[in-house]
Order: sequence, then C-alpha cells, then structure tokens
Amino acid sequence: MSKYIVQMKAIEKSFNVSKVLHGVDFSLKEGSIHALLGENGTGKTTLMNILGGVLPANSGEIYIDGEKTAIAKPNDATEKGIAFIHQELTLINDLNVYENLFLGTELKTGILLNQKDMAVRSREILDKMEVDLDPHTMVRDLNASYKQIVEIARALLKNARVIIMDEPTASLTDVEIEHIFTLMRGLKKKGVSFVFISHKLNEVIKICDEYTIMRDGRVVADGNLTEDITENDLAKHMVGKELSYDDLFKTRNLGDVILETKGLSRDKEFSDINLTVRRGEIVGVTGLLGDGRSEVLGTVYGCNTDYKGDIFIEGEHVRMHSTPKAKKLGISYVPRSRKENGIVKDLSVAENMSLSILSRLKTAGLISKSKQFDSNDRYVKNLNIKVSDIDGLITSLSGGNQQKVILAKALGSEPKLVILDNPTQGVDIGAKLEIYSIIMNLAAQGVSFVVLSSEAQEILRLCDRIYVMYHGKMKKMFNRDEATEEKIMVVATGGTIDRERADRA
Repeated sequence: MSKYIVQMKAIEKSFNVSKVLHGVDFSLKEGSIHALLGENGTGKTTLMNILGGVLPANSGEIYIDGEKTAIAKPNDATEKGIAFIHQELTLINDLNVYENLFLGTELKTGILLNQKDMAVRSREILDKMEVDLDPHTMVRDLNASYKQIVEIARALLKNARVIIMDEPTASLTDVEIEHIFTLMRGLKKKGVSFVFISHKLNEVIKICDEYTIMRDGRVVADGNLTEDITENDLAKHMVGKELSYDDLFKTRNLGDVILETKGLSRDKEFSDINLTVRRGEIVGVTGLLGDGRSEVLGTVYGCNTDYKGDIFIEGEHVRMHSTPKAKKLGISYVPRSRKENGIVKDLSVAENMSLSILSRLKTAGLISKSKQFDSNDRYVKNLNIKVSDIDGLITSLSGGNQQKVILAKALGSEPKLVILDNPTQGVDIGAKLEIYSIIMNLAAQGVSFVVLSSEAQEILRLCDRIYVMYHGKMKKMFNRDEATEEKIMVVATGGTIDRERADRA
C-alpha cells in the first residue's frame, strides 16, 4: 500500500473578510497522479499555493512523509521536494534549455558560469526522463509540450518528489498531451507524485489514479478513479447539479453564404482551402498538431497578406490585407491564447471589453464613460459575466469570466462572423456550458461562427458542419448527423472514410 507523501489537514485561508478555504483536508500518495478538481474560484489553486509556499495558511497543518512541516516560502517547499508548475510557464524564450533549467541556481567556476557542467547535468536529467532533447536548444524553438517537459525537468533537477501541475494541457494538442502523459506515467513508476489540476475531465479519467473535488472552498468528494466513475459523475460534484449537453444544440434556419474561400493557399502552411459559412451557421474546423487551421482563419481575418486564392464576403471578392479591413467587413476573432493574445493584463475589465469599439465610444474626441458603461453593462448581463468591480484588473477574474470578456470584446463591434480559436481553453465545465449556450443563442439571431478546436466533443456539440484538416489540407467535410469522434480522428490522422468504415462508425 502506498504511503502518503503529503497530508494537509484543516487548512483555512481568508483574504480580508473573504474566506476562501474552509477546513480543507487533502492527501497525496507516493507515486500517484491525483486530480484536484473544481470550478474556477473554488480554492484549489489557493490550496496548492499554500502547499507550494506561495501563500500562508491562516490555520491548519501540513505533513510531509508523516512529519509535521512548516512551509512559509517557496524555498521551504523546494527543500521538501515540492514543485509547482503554474499555468503560465516561467521559461525564458531567449535562453536555451540548460540555461532555463539552472536559472537562479547556475553552476560556476569562480565568477564564470560553468556552461559545460550545466549542459552535462541537463543531459543527465533529460536522459533519466527518457526525453530526447538537446540541452542547447533555444526554448523559443520548442513546441508547447516540450516547454512543459523543460518545466518538469527543472523540478526534477531540484529533486522534486511532488509536482503540482496547474492546467498543464490547456494549450496543448492531442499529440502533445499524450507526450506529457507518457512522461508522467514513466515518472510515476519511479515514485514521483503529481497533483493534476484540470478542467478536462476526459483527461482526468485517462491519467489520474485519485481525485479530490472542491466547491466553495470545501472538499465535496474524493476517492479512487475507478472504471465506474464517469465525466458526468465528476461534473455533478463540481457544480452541485446535473449538467447536460443534450438540449444545447438548436436547429436553425440558415441564411446565405457569408464567407467563402476558394483555393486559399499560403507557403507551406496550407493549400487549396475551400470553405463556406452561411449566416447563422456554426462551422467547426478541427485536426491535429500542425493542421494549419489557425493559419487559415488568421488569413481570413487579415493577419497574413501574402496568400493565394480567393476570399468572398457575402458574395463579394475581397483582398484581406489587414485586420482593420476584416473588422470593417464584419469579422471578429477570439484568439487561441487568452493570456498572450486575448487580454491586456494591465487594463481593467471595462477597458478590455471596450478595446474593439473605442471609436464608437468617443464624444468630442474623448472616451465617454457613460457610453462605455452602457456597452459593458449590456454584455455583463447578456453573457452573465461574474465581476464585482468592472474597473478592477482583468486578471482579477476567473479564466471562464476572462474568456467571456474576450467574447464580449469580439461581439462589441456587432460582427456578422466570429472566429473562435480554442474558445473554452482553461475554462471550467460550468462556464464552458454557458459559453456554448451563448454561441448557440447568437447563432439563432443570425451571427455566424467558425469554431477552431482540437476537442472533438466540443465540435460535435456545437457545429452544423465540420471540416477536418490534415497537414494543411481540408481532407473532409462532415454534416452534423454523420460526424463521430472516430470518423474525425481517422481523417485527422491521414486516413480515409470509405462506405464500409462509415457504416461501422
């Protein structure tokens, strides 16, 4: 029987008068992957920040290997073998792998950096992880999964036995996720334990051994992940009620074609893309790593001017040479990475929400506060954005509410077509269903959507038609009633759907 490497007992935490944790117990076994679940704002990250020495608890006890321990700062956690890999990775793109691994703990010979020894040590830890990665590689040249691996390597270099991973797969493709999971399974066999914080319940069931679910600062369920536990079981505990996607999709009367591309091509990114979107239609585009979907729709939005082929908006041939041109033609874009491209961290909720319509809010050359308030208030109500102070920083909101603000910004210009790239990244299950409902209701009002997502379930729940890409080409289009996860995966991996296979699927 595995022993407990971490035990947290009766942990309490308050911020001013707001109590965030109410006597929380949490235990982690040696050599296990333990899911810590809950909607945004339930206290799970606060609990792990206490374990990682980032925040002090108001009361409660922490035991490491059965011994009562005081963790007052991150260095205390490091000394106890605890590492916290945050959702926003802390790597520096302009340094190579070994420089990132030893950042802050550089090896020196006299006053000079011992680059040779750091590279050798880095190679040793990567070999131990069975990862084929040159320590001299620049971090900016790594894909997202390898950046996660470098963060894990840095933790192991500091002799971490417990690695806390906060939304580690939020921005990864299916192939990259499997890469990380393979590494985690290998380290688990060597006795390393993981706390896995995620909103992707299918991944939780796939990779985790145990689970703890929090709601409103309390533990509401915990146990082993057996074959009998479903995503719906976990979701019910998280939100306190049954959640169903069954009634989400609504049949709509679709209008004329609003977007059409013919033979759209760009360098080695994509070629001969033929795509149509009708008024009020929700079209999905999916595939695997490097399929080119973001590049295709980025071109439609005016991000790439050196393309070949034709773009038609409402039947009119246009040359999409800039994003202002796309906006003028009624197109909005919600980018893939919320933190890098969606929000401006130093601006308030109100300012972020208004960025796309500043020209409309001016009176005598100045931003009218009353116009800004009226516009923002409309979307706060319509999108059910939970915000206590609209003039507070955007970073004060949960991930789901930040995503709604970005959606409000995209809708503020009253677009005809909205491109959503990975629209529910890092969003909890309750907020995800809310966003889906918003998209469906707006589509019923005649707004068109293109949804780019690697999550087959998301595409199947929302979309009227589904395009599947493979290596920069549109390989197949499915109507809603003929699409399945199996068919999508077959095409996304380069296979073909013949009649016999289609009948079996």
